[in-house]
Amino acid sequence: MKLSHTPVDTLEMFNRHIFVKRDDLLHPEFSGNKARKFAYFLEHDFPGVTKLIGYGSPQANSLYSMSALAKLKGWSLDFYVDHIASHIKLNPSGNYGAALANGAHIISLDTLDDRAGRDTHTYIQEVVLPLEANAVFVPEGGRCEYAEFGVSKLAAEIALWAKESGLRHLVVFLPAGTGTTALYLNKFFVEQEISIQVLTCAAVGGSAYLTQQFNELSDNPAHHPEIVTLEKKYHFGKLYPEFYEMWKRLSLSGIAFELLYDPLGWMALEQHLSISQDDVPILYLHQGGLLGNETMLPRYRRKYGD
Repeated sequence: MKLSHTPVDTLEMFNRHIFVKRDDLLHPEFSGNKARKFAYFLEHDFPGVTKLIGYGSPQANSLYSMSALAKLKGWSLDFYVDHIASHIKLNPSGNYGAALANGAHIISLDTLDDRAGRDTHTYIQEVVLPLEANAVFVPEGGRCEYAEFGVSKLAAEIALWAKESGLRHLVVFLPAGTGTTALYLNKFFVEQEISIQVLTCAAVGGSAYLTQQFNELSDNPAHHPEIVTLEKKYHFGKLYPEFYEMWKRLSLSGIAFELLYDPLGWMALEQHLSISQDDVPILYLHQGGLLGNETMLPRYRRKYGD
């Protein structure tokens, strides 16, 4: 099975037209950023493999995407988390609930007797994987060299669309967690000598952390996207009224965005445009993750109202 191309829509924001690459429409069950990162596993055969192993947060986009991947491949999924809050167990919704519905085995380390103080990654490496000869392991968030396969295909799609649209220059903007997608996009454009610039912002850990992630994926600075840094420091997963207002503003476009990364991304893009004052076309990469709104939106409404 191979992933299909996704359409490009246009919306009006910040007094200009902005293109939106609709990777949220990639596949009914397997879409967005993580689907691109995991495309290598979807499109290649793994003889003898019967299980997928990953780890992260109980509400991570990667949990649902890995459960969808495992379902499509006919594999089981063991997904390790540090802790599962009681309210999540009592009311399985969002990525957690959807992953359970796909048959995921979500294993909380704080219930295991042999953890012995190990963090999740170390526990999997030292305890789990030596006993799993028929398993494929994917690091947290899909941050690995396998991600380049699917992200390069996305970059080629964008380059073809820009050429067919008669765009000589283009800026691709996306918010970043581990920075994997942003880096591999930029690496493709640089190596293919395509006049497309990738801009990003750090949704997790700040710009210094994101630069560190870039360095671990590629030691060539030319591959590193430009990072837009907002003046205010935002903590990942915390609820901010300006995020909620930006999300509601975006909702008026008719395109649904998620509440964890997109508000920060659009705020960073607004800042960039106010400073740069250039007219280079902008393509915002919609990376999916909409299932997370099932849990994020009620939290925002409880705190800030409708």
